[in-house]
Amino acid sequence: MTPFGKKLRDMRAARGVTQKEMAAAIGVSPAYLSALEHGRRGQPTWALLQRIIGYFNVIWDEADEFAELAGMSDPRVTIDTAGLSPAATALANRLARDISRLDAEGLEALDRMLDALARDE
Repeated sequence: MTPFGKKLRDMRAARGVTQKEMAAAIGVSPAYLSALEHGRRGQPTWALLQRIIGYFNVIWDEADEFAELAGMSDPRVTIDTAGLSPAATALANRLARDISRLDAEGLEALDRMLDALARDE
């Protein structure tokens, strides 16, 4: 499941709306909405994202959060290391190979470390 899919499912469930009801309201099939919630589809289009935001009637910060989560929710990521150092290529490959072995705590620790290193630049 992607961060966007989790948020979408949580908001839908909190409002007591079925996938079938929501799918009809935003103009997609229930199967597509299910795939989006479970991370079997890539990022939603901008137009679909706007329909989802409108459906939930969210504004400002929550709409921005939806957009940010959608941007971080492509389940198939490609990292182009062309032109980067061999160490960068090795790290990208290692992350691709080992990410499924990290538990939630390990993922959070790695995320914090990347945040800290990115701030130092």
